[in-house]
Amino acid sequence: MIAPEFFYAAVIVMIGAFLALLRVFFGPSVPDRVVGVDTLNTLIVAGMVLLGAAYDRTIYIDIAIVYALLSYVGTLAIAKYLQGGLE
Repeated sequence: MIAPEFFYAAVIVMIGAFLALLRVFFGPSVPDRVVGVDTLNTLIVAGMVLLGAAYDRTIYIDIAIVYALLSYVGTLAIAKYLQGGLE
């Protein structure tokens, strides 16, 4: 069974993810939506780390590190494209 601390932390992460999804769907501009997706990716990484800590499995933390790296590279590529650099 998961400790209550991890459950409450997961609920907070889910609330943040819901707010980030609202920003993605109803963002007034494309950069706002990109920021929403980046925030969602960060919260997914936080959820993976919470899951790894709750179940005492380091594989989830390793996967979260790789996912965070790929998310960062993807965000940089999108920002460069929006700036007009990838042509």
